[in-house]
Amino acid sequence: MSTYTAVVKQDGDWWIDWVEEVSGVNAQESTREELLASLKVVLQEALEMNRAEARAAAGSSYEELALAL
Repeated sequence: MSTYTAVVKQDGDWWIDWVEEVSGVNAQESTREELLASLKVVLQEALEMNRAEARAAAGSSYEELALAL
């Protein structure tokens, strides 16, 4: 399980947030609870899409390595 950072803000009647570590991953909902649930779904979908794109770009012969920062 990885940990990501959500930047959360209430803007009028809406809650909005962004994931710092993954460009383009954000959500907007009417409650904070709905917002966090939506953001988790969006983040999971983005990570799955990024993995699929990386594997497709690598072709049939590649190596996967874990990176720790």
